[in-house]
Amino acid sequence: SIIRPQLKFREKIDNSNTPFLPKIFIKPNAQKPLPQALSKERRERPQDRPEDLDVPPALADFIHQQRTQQVEQDMFAHPYQYELNHFTPADAVLQKPQPQLYRPIEETPCHFISSLDELVELNEKLLNCQEFAVNLEHHSYRSFLGLTCLMQISTRTEDFIIDTLELRSDMYILNESLTDPAIVKVFHGADSDIEWLQKDFGLYVVNMFDTHQAARLLNLGRHSLDHLLKLYCNVDSNKQYQLADWRIRPLPEEMLSYARDDTHYLLYIYDKMRLEMWERGNGQPVQLQVVWQRSRDICLKKFIKPIFTDESYLELYRKQKKHLNTQQLTAFQLLFAWRDKTARREDESYGYVLPNHMMLKIAEELPKEPQGIIACCNPVPPLVRQQINEMHLLIQQAREMPLLKSEVAAGVKKSGPLPSAERLENVL
Repeated sequence: SIIRPQLKFREKIDNSNTPFLPKIFIKPNAQKPLPQALSKERRERPQDRPEDLDVPPALADFIHQQRTQQVEQDMFAHPYQYELNHFTPADAVLQKPQPQLYRPIEETPCHFISSLDELVELNEKLLNCQEFAVNLEHHSYRSFLGLTCLMQISTRTEDFIIDTLELRSDMYILNESLTDPAIVKVFHGADSDIEWLQKDFGLYVVNMFDTHQAARLLNLGRHSLDHLLKLYCNVDSNKQYQLADWRIRPLPEEMLSYARDDTHYLLYIYDKMRLEMWERGNGQPVQLQVVWQRSRDICLKKFIKPIFTDESYLELYRKQKKHLNTQQLTAFQLLFAWRDKTARREDESYGYVLPNHMMLKIAEELPKEPQGIIACCNPVPPLVRQQINEMHLLIQQAREMPLLKSEVAAGVKKSGPLPSAERLENVL
């Protein structure tokens, strides 16, 4: 019943079957300038054409080819790769820390940021901090690429919760503080966060300390944030909202409280972990440097869009550990292609359009009637019910294939003539 936030976004979501292009167009804290290919002006004007070059045609073509190749490399490169590769943590953070106890939650101001002015003001505050903690809440079920719905930030004195659905197009402002190499950004288990920041907002992070990486290095046995909250702060986290739908607006008070806990204590945990590492290392910062190095490697990750190819279905098929004959495998391949196309068009997840287990069941049973397809699904996904006739045609086509045993599961060899990309496109 939630109104889809995507409908309000200024910039339409790009689910096309093309590689992800970084959203960044201004690069704060640059040691190496943003490639021209990513700047706003460059994106808005046509590329230089070979015929505009005052040289022989063959040379013009060669120059154009080289330029195009360079432009492509620049466009898909990590915009902060140079800065991250040349980053070293300041000496001050490698010294013995004096843990600073978190303020009681009831005595800490908490601000809900939902306007551009508030976001600009927050960025100014963050630029005056030595460190701040960050976390994200993401939703993946009713969107093809997923949506970052909330960002939590805590300083030593205040907590902030940002409505990233409302401020999606303005979030790039925070690149100024997130990429400032003099400010430590404390995350917990940032692997997905780093990719979501790029995907939704064009945001990057320089100088990160990931407490999950620190927990692994300290051999704490368990590395979850829940465990660290209990271990260092004696706080029991409320697991009730782990799978909550963060698109809800207005957010209930209990969900805001849960989100706030994710960053409120994190700077104190950061202090305690650094102290523990410093003591274990007999005053040598080796372990601390390893955490910063591993955290930097996470920051270098790039968001990669899922790309559909004629072979995409094979990876999932092999994971199922089932042996399908050529008719069943053709059905599986056709359904996989239909699901991908539908998910991109409707901006829905694969799991919403047609979960894996249902897709496999339909492919195995090859129902003769539309009702048989419905019978394979419990509960029936809305888009299956809506497009049942199209799906029925796909199953009919699969049933017309010569019946042979398939060897695809064992290797790459195909024993039956599965449909080509062109035939698939015609069917779809």
